[in-house]
Amino acid sequence: MMESKIIKFFRSSPKTTIGVCLILIILMMTLGANFFTSHDPLFIYKNEWHSPPSSTHFLGTTRAGRDVWAQTLYGGRISIMVGVLAGTVAVGLSLIIGISAGYFGGLIDSVISTIINVVMVIPQVVLLLIIASLSGGVSPVFIGIIIGLTSWPYNARILRAQTMSIRNREFVHSAETLGETKIRRLFFEIMPNMLSMISSSFVGTLIYAIMAQATLEFLGFGDPFAVTWGTMLYNAQLTGALHSGIWWEILGPSAAIICLGAGLTLINFSIDEISNPKLKAQRIMSSYYKEKKHQAKLQKKEQQLALKLNKAKEGGM
Repeated sequence: MMESKIIKFFRSSPKTTIGVCLILIILMMTLGANFFTSHDPLFIYKNEWHSPPSSTHFLGTTRAGRDVWAQTLYGGRISIMVGVLAGTVAVGLSLIIGISAGYFGGLIDSVISTIINVVMVIPQVVLLLIIASLSGGVSPVFIGIIIGLTSWPYNARILRAQTMSIRNREFVHSAETLGETKIRRLFFEIMPNMLSMISSSFVGTLIYAIMAQATLEFLGFGDPFAVTWGTMLYNAQLTGALHSGIWWEILGPSAAIICLGAGLTLINFSIDEISNPKLKAQRIMSSYYKEKKHQAKLQKKEQQLALKLNKAKEGGM
């Protein structure tokens, strides 16, 4: 029964289907990179600098003589890891801060809201550039932590508003009357009703983190010895790959970032459709009218078939 509901949902939501397929393909190819290429991403092939795509090198080689296809696959592991790390840090902070402000209210809410407003005023990209430049060449893990620590205020504000709305509902008051502690009410009554919003926040931060990491590394603030999509673009820019017509050095990381971003965005839209009552109602009504139209077509076909049978009987008589 549950399986049929899941299949029905995917059929009724093309965005979800396309998004999930894109993410699964990327994860399969990056996590199982050794099954899709026999090349080492750091191995230098002598006398094969800027070689065009061939049967040996699917996406050609870089100016240093490294295989672009292998770097794209193995580099995706680090880029996705950075996104997941940043998303986990940002959503964890926004959960603790946002829910605490919304549930406890009073002085705690005033102090936290002031902090959120102050941090939100600071431009994130500029802050990231300043921290990265002061730190010098930073590792992908450190970039993920920096992005996570600077990306929580917007989600915290949304979760705060949602918590303030949920805390006054009857089931929360009933739990309080039954003697449940504040911590239990937070984790077992309020948080489960915000899972879709938390998921959407995580996916949104994941998209932003992957793009921000690629941007920082493209500008030269990453670890030049790490193989990521951002450092691949940085090295391509250093060697003037685009101006020299070496398009394959840019194609791999660019296509990977675009496909991953598109897949995550489509999934985020789907989560919004599920959690947003208006969008959910629109989807239900759209499915209803499609089903109604389908039933009308079937009824018309049945009527036409009945007329043909009647004519055949009259002709036989």
